[in-house]
Amino acid sequence: MSDFEALTAAILKFRDERDWRQFHSLRNLITSLNLEAAELLELTQWKNDAEVEALPGDPALNEALRDECADILLYLLLIADAAKIDLAAAARDKLVKNALKYPVATAYGSRAKYTELG
Repeated sequence: MSDFEALTAAILKFRDERDWRQFHSLRNLITSLNLEAAELLELTQWKNDAEVEALPGDPALNEALRDECADILLYLLLIADAAKIDLAAAARDKLVKNALKYPVATAYGSRAKYTELG
């Protein structure tokens, strides 16, 4: 069993023990994922780059960062389960697509979007 499969089984068990499936429509899960992503973003609000880079070094802020990342991952696993998406396979496929869009020869060291690469 992969890590994703084990985590998915754990979050489904957690959800089902609480009878929360009724609240987990695909739309609600996608909305919740975005709310959690906003909470992650909130950790950087009003901070400069140096302060953001220092977040992992502060125990309390590191815990908040870990918690928000975990919330995002858990919602993503619920979305993938609801949509019957193999996340590991999807990620591998996306890396192949991105490699075609961003060949090393033209994308190396560039922040340009693939439509702007020469």
